[in-house]
Amino acid sequence: MHYIAYQKLIDYYIKFTYLCKMFLNRRLVAVVAGLLLIVFVSGCKSKYEKLRASNNLPLKYQEAVKYYEKKKYTKALALFDDLMQRYRGQAEAEDLYYYTAYTNYRLKDYTSARYHFKQFAQTFPNSAKAEECRFMSAYCFYLDSPRYSLDQENTRKAVDELQLFVNLYPESEKAKEASDLIQTLRDKLERKAFANARLYYDMGLNDDYKAAVIALENVLKDYPDTKYAEEITYLIIKSQYKYAEKSHPRRQEERYSKVIDYYQEFVDDYPESKHLKEVEGIRKDSETSMAQSIKRWNEIKKSIEEQERELGINQQRENTAEEKK
Repeated sequence: MHYIAYQKLIDYYIKFTYLCKMFLNRRLVAVVAGLLLIVFVSGCKSKYEKLRASNNLPLKYQEAVKYYEKKKYTKALALFDDLMQRYRGQAEAEDLYYYTAYTNYRLKDYTSARYHFKQFAQTFPNSAKAEECRFMSAYCFYLDSPRYSLDQENTRKAVDELQLFVNLYPESEKAKEASDLIQTLRDKLERKAFANARLYYDMGLNDDYKAAVIALENVLKDYPDTKYAEEITYLIIKSQYKYAEKSHPRRQEERYSKVIDYYQEFVDDYPESKHLKEVEGIRKDSETSMAQSIKRWNEIKKSIEEQERELGINQQRENTAEEKK
């Protein structure tokens, strides 16, 4: 029995030793492979880093252009940025500005791109590329213009920059494209203004209806040729009606009267409108409500006068009683 147990113990030891050797061998292989990978990666990285640190400016310029042409824009930009400092004020600076602007553009960093394009046009106004860069600066503003529901500051700046381009280069091949982009941006601003004005109506409070009328009328003033004109005028009628409906009887006659005025303008301008039947109903309701409000206000005034008269008599009696005391 002791012999058998001893033999098993020896077998377990041998197996355990074998497994340990296998584990150590695998671990050694993994470590070696990892070291080789690190050496390989480090070798690749060091070549680019050596290029960045190099004082061989022509070579660095040549390699930066190669990276750009191979669409490796991140590496190209780092080299161009280094070279910009070295070539400042020299003949090579013009092409460097140009490459730097377009590299940012390719990376879709439109904020940096428009800055460099504009800097190029201002620094090299007599360059054959100045017109192109002036357009690209404005175009980057256009690309940075957000959807209509967001803040439109960049949209307005884009309009200004594109209009400046058209003013500076009215005969340019890009002038028509710039004008078309301006119209697209104005359409967005127009839609934004309409959406903001409509929001007052959708909120549904009395003061909001008054604000809706003002805001909608301002859209028509700012964009007289707006494609939303019919819808805007229709909403003005509805907003004014709601505003009049929620007003004090003393103010209702005047405010319902304005509903009827807006209605008349609407039917004159849009005799075939799909809203015609609805606005006709609003006009009739306004006329009925106006008559009722006049009657109600007259009754209120009469009641007030009677109360004042009664108050005056009572006051007179009180004064007489005081005198008798």
